[in-house]
Amino acid sequence: MHKEVRLRENAVDVETAIEIVRKGSYGVLSTIGQDGYPYGVPLNYSYVDKCICFHCGQQGHKLENIDFSKKVSFCVVTKSDVLASKFDTDYESAIAFGTIAEVTDDAEKRDVLMSLVHKYSAPYAEAGENYLKKYWDVTRVFKIAIEHLTGKVSA
Repeated sequence: MHKEVRLRENAVDVETAIEIVRKGSYGVLSTIGQDGYPYGVPLNYSYVDKCICFHCGQQGHKLENIDFSKKVSFCVVTKSDVLASKFDTDYESAIAFGTIAEVTDDAEKRDVLMSLVHKYSAPYAEAGENYLKKYWDVTRVFKIAIEHLTGKVSA
């Protein structure tokens, strides 16, 4: 079903791929639309309970695509340094494939949103919690249940 990493000597084990996902500052969510076109959008995210989680507004291109197909991929690059004289790149990346679902349980939604606050704004956790309350009704939360995860690092 899923293809293996082409350059096997650069492949990492699942635990290392998870660490790449955990430490990334953003990832690119890729969806497919009813028109057959792929759509990739950069997002802030968190890794919670073996899932990639993010929040968004009430409407938009990615939400239309998610309504069309629950199959998505999510790419994280934590390192990308061009080595010009070697015609190469020093990199770390991971790609997750899975199915996406909206988080509708209030307690789980709060946990995911707070995981984002802790990841990106830890010193402001209290203010972050108040911010979540202010925008609660206009915020949607999604999680990607990872079915397949690969990672690569430069050799």
